[in-house]
Amino acid sequence: MHSIEKLDTEAQTQPHVHTAVTEASRHQPAGRHGLGIERTLSRRETPAATRLPTEFKTVSIHVETRTSVDAGKAGTARRVAVKDLISLDWHKISVDEAFQRLGVSPKTGLETVQAQRRLQVNGKNVISPPKSNTLRKVLEWVLGGFGSLLLAASIVCFIAWKPLGEPNPQASNLALAVVLLIVLLIQAIFNAWQDFSTSKVMSSIKGMLPSDVQALRDSHQAKVAAAELVTGDLVYISMGEKIPADLKLLEASGDLQFDRSILTGESEPIVGRLEMTDENFLETRNIALQGTHCIGGSGIGLVIQTGDRTVFGRIAKLSSMEPTRLTTLQREILRFVAIIASLATIVAVIIVILWAAWLRRSFPNYINVPTLLIDVVSVMVAFIPEGLPVAVTLSLAKLANTLSKHKVLCKSLSIVETLGSVNVLCSDKTGTLTQNIMHVENIAIFDSVFEPEELRSRISTSDADVKASLAQVGAVAAICNAAKYDDGPTSNEPVIIGDATDAAALRFSEFMTPVKTTRQAWREVYRMSFNSKRKFMLMVSELSSPSPELIPPLTRWDHLSPSFFLLTVKGAPDVLLSRCSSIVSPKGGTPIPITSAVRDRILAVQERWARGGQRVLLLARRIVNEDEMPKNIDRHSDEFASLVEEWNDDLSIVGLIGLIDPLKPDIKHTVSVCRGAGIRFFIVTGDHPTTAVAIAGHAGIITNTSLVHHVSDLDPDLSDEKLRHLSPESDEHPLKSIVLTGSELIRLNPTQMEQLCKYEEIVFARTTPEQKLRIVNEFKGRGNVVAVTGDGVNDAPSLKAADCGIAMGQGSDVAKEAADMILLEDFSAIVIALEYGRLVFDNLKKTVLYLLPAGSFSELMPIVLNILIGVPQMLSNIQMIIICVATDVLPALSLCLEQPESGLLLRKPRDIKNDRLADWRLLLHAYGFLGVIESLCAMSMSFWYLQRNGVPFSNLALGFGNWPGLDNELYFRAQSVYFFTLVIMQWGNLFATRGRKLSILQHTPASNWYVFPAASMALCIGIFFCYVPWFQKVFQTRPIPVEHFFIPVTFGIAILILDEMRKIVVRKYPKCIIGWLAW
Repeated sequence: MHSIEKLDTEAQTQPHVHTAVTEASRHQPAGRHGLGIERTLSRRETPAATRLPTEFKTVSIHVETRTSVDAGKAGTARRVAVKDLISLDWHKISVDEAFQRLGVSPKTGLETVQAQRRLQVNGKNVISPPKSNTLRKVLEWVLGGFGSLLLAASIVCFIAWKPLGEPNPQASNLALAVVLLIVLLIQAIFNAWQDFSTSKVMSSIKGMLPSDVQALRDSHQAKVAAAELVTGDLVYISMGEKIPADLKLLEASGDLQFDRSILTGESEPIVGRLEMTDENFLETRNIALQGTHCIGGSGIGLVIQTGDRTVFGRIAKLSSMEPTRLTTLQREILRFVAIIASLATIVAVIIVILWAAWLRRSFPNYINVPTLLIDVVSVMVAFIPEGLPVAVTLSLAKLANTLSKHKVLCKSLSIVETLGSVNVLCSDKTGTLTQNIMHVENIAIFDSVFEPEELRSRISTSDADVKASLAQVGAVAAICNAAKYDDGPTSNEPVIIGDATDAAALRFSEFMTPVKTTRQAWREVYRMSFNSKRKFMLMVSELSSPSPELIPPLTRWDHLSPSFFLLTVKGAPDVLLSRCSSIVSPKGGTPIPITSAVRDRILAVQERWARGGQRVLLLARRIVNEDEMPKNIDRHSDEFASLVEEWNDDLSIVGLIGLIDPLKPDIKHTVSVCRGAGIRFFIVTGDHPTTAVAIAGHAGIITNTSLVHHVSDLDPDLSDEKLRHLSPESDEHPLKSIVLTGSELIRLNPTQMEQLCKYEEIVFARTTPEQKLRIVNEFKGRGNVVAVTGDGVNDAPSLKAADCGIAMGQGSDVAKEAADMILLEDFSAIVIALEYGRLVFDNLKKTVLYLLPAGSFSELMPIVLNILIGVPQMLSNIQMIIICVATDVLPALSLCLEQPESGLLLRKPRDIKNDRLADWRLLLHAYGFLGVIESLCAMSMSFWYLQRNGVPFSNLALGFGNWPGLDNELYFRAQSVYFFTLVIMQWGNLFATRGRKLSILQHTPASNWYVFPAASMALCIGIFFCYVPWFQKVFQTRPIPVEHFFIPVTFGIAILILDEMRKIVVRKYPKCIIGWLAW
């Protein structure tokens, strides 16, 4: 114990210096170190000199190229970091030396006390966040959005006050400048808060996602948080996992591969080796780098660097932050704002031209330069709905928060906007539609079908030969299996580590004969793990020790040499059957040769099970005697791997097993809702076509499994004219349901592919990752918005390529890394995500529609009339700002909280090319309907007030500053009348805009009580600014007669009634002119 503690202390304090080792020790095989499992074999490493020079670009080249242009302290720091990377020597030293350097026992792993001590000294295994540029952030907060415009407008107002306003500077200009600065400050504070909130949400992603690894601690394989790993930990690597730290490989299966594209940008997989393949730490293949993904095989690695000391951590420090890209919704909002700003600029330029060419000459005392500048500012303030960015940001933040409560994690807000427009959903089957909790339902020995209990009973009561034949399937299921029982001290009941298929096969084998007994008799020599391309797993084994008795799956009719290998294989029947030459007889004795008749009987069993939704696996074996093995061959070499490929033939089938993976309870409802929402729901799976169609039928993805088309129904010579008229509803060529395999997919010509993409229900079976990626791209290329769900490594490319990649919370790290959204619990949460994705777009349209009539059009009209017909400007500049950033904001935000209208998931997905956030229909409704009504009513009320007080409209029209009887007090009160008329009429706009097509009686305000306090607060804010004496003096606001609070209410009710009448026409006659114009 003392020696271990001493080594532990040395491991904590010892610097990473170069260790002088001989060339022999550098290339010395690692040997077996008692890690609890036998080391599987890697292929022989190719000498560095003979490797292709362009095999992959190293990270060091990238870094060195970048440092060449750096200067000063930053350049020095980069050069030091690069030198540090190149000088690492973990890949050069032997495994024994690595164990000694890190003070860890290969048999027991680290003790908990050791690990805790190292964690305290070296810190957690996390990458430190980059330092933030405070000055840059502050500038973004202040000048972001409309900030730069507000600042420029404020400066213009200050200039209009002084010096241009001297000798009689207008206090109102100063007040306007100060108000604009206050608005700018409020926006900056809001932006800062939003930035903080977003950072907080995004930083919580790591906490919400599973980030545990399997490590050897205290002699047991245990689950350890990735952040708690320390140097010296022994980590188990499995396909689909992200490498949690820099590891020195100790064990590697023959097909262990890593995707280093996150570091190098190269997509070519890197094969894991046990020995150094390159002097450069970044190029050698006996090191697994943090942040990369295991995309094939399995292995064990020794943690040599954690956190910021890993290659990934060092490069993160060297790399600058990438600039944030605008999302599609942000670009669309900017497009809308740019249109509005352009219109405002055009109007402002027209006003300046009119002033210079006409007013300045004809009415020289009407508008001076300071007043002109204020008018230009007023046009900008009037045109632009300043409350829109706040509403948009809060709407998205609210949506992300709502989805997180439903265990739907959006990795970026950009995905929110995409959800509402998804019209094609490609779903994986296993683990997504099904529970991924498989069990063996049936076993077939030749074509004799047994249930597990029946097979075990038959074995126990049969004679020796029959028993030997029947017992083989259970033995092969245990040997050719990547799953294993967790023997940790906390296991109260057997827990299996491995994928669902292997776990089911292992439970079946355990039911027949204890797995431990079977596996102890055999030692693993070579493993080829299952993947979606290969579709089978292969294992080469040898006896652990000589035995006088025949150990299953060996039989008396096997011709065994003194030294032999047992090759076992488990996988898809349609892939392996062609490699088999015989099949075990359920009656015992010599296996039966496979003839055409025998093959048909085997396929009949597979087809019958597949139609019932069972996944069918074929288990086979072969004895490889010593005369088939070259002498002195290195079992780690590529030659041995090639030899195994040759041996994987002339197999003897020991049985078929049928596995059932039940559908998740809510899948039928989820599929039904998605299809009702106009989304085509496809299955893309690696399963047999018949099995996939059966599952699709149970889930409601295929309506009628007896009327499913196949590839033969796709006409390769169909004319373009007929192709254009094809659809699922076509009577001549109804394209309803079809199933085809990946191999059939790649043989389709363009005409057939065009036909395929028009089908309503599609099952893609036996697909590879490349074929799944092609499916996504084919549908995207035809204008569809594609979502993809998946949880495995093979799903990652298509998840990344899709418009919306959706990973399962219990899926692989690779899938979650590639996805845009993660369903942490139930797949049914996708319905909520789809609904809220559509809802956010609907609510933003409502928000825009609410803001434009009063916050844009009705503010512009007083300025236009003031210039064109010379009447007083009936709404002051400060009152415009109060409407935009005060009275209208809370009601606009209440619209962001609207609940979905009934029928939201019964209409087709929006067309992203035509259904814009603010299209011409919405602008027509906002300006031509609501805006005109509000402007006319507000203008009439203000002029009526003046007429009642002795100033008729005839005294104002064409007055151009000469307005008999109009004093400042009367003028200010008339402006306040216009202001309150707009504020109160917006109530009618608010309640009318809540529903796009539904009546207020159908979509009642009770579904969103926020609208009532929001509307009340809008009026209270207006009263506050107009009735507080200080604001009356500074902002030139005034109280108004009581009747001007009640008359606008009738106008608001009129707006609501007129819009209700419009909605009735739209609902009853959707194809009429009013229906066509409906927003």
